[in-house]
Amino acid sequence: MDNTVLGILKLRIKRGIDLAIRDARASDPYVVVKMGDQHMKTRVIKNNCNPTWNEEMTLFVKNVETPIQLTVFDKDTFTVDDKMGEAEIDFKPFLKCKKMEMKNLPNGCALKRIQPSRTNYLSEESSCIWKDGDVIQEMILRLKNVEKGELVVEIEWVDVIGFRGLSHVKL
Repeated sequence: MDNTVLGILKLRIKRGIDLAIRDARASDPYVVVKMGDQHMKTRVIKNNCNPTWNEEMTLFVKNVETPIQLTVFDKDTFTVDDKMGEAEIDFKPFLKCKKMEMKNLPNGCALKRIQPSRTNYLSEESSCIWKDGDVIQEMILRLKNVEKGELVVEIEWVDVIGFRGLSHVKL
């Protein structure tokens, strides 16, 4: 196994809310995800400014200081795809919840609330919650460098045997 990897972060790109119009009446949005040298993208949703992707991506975390960068694009056939905004996920507050090592909590129990601020992309309060024996965080991210639009995403940590884990990571 790779001893430089701490673990796996599952990222679910759930949906877009009120994304910018880049074609005649709508857009054909997709999301590009970057974390360090990892790059992935969702499928294109045609003619929809409120798309639902519900796509899960697996990111190998080597450094908790490396943010997850999300960029929304409008797919164009004959020209370069248009940018429709960007956001970042700082998952350190989530990892602090994960490191609490809670057990046997009722589903939906909130462990920590994270407030929107100038230093994050949250458009409203987000909570780390207990779900099916693990901690998840759903968040609504306000897209920057665009007139409007938000992304709904969810993150979940996966410990993997042979990876370093979070026990020695200072947050």
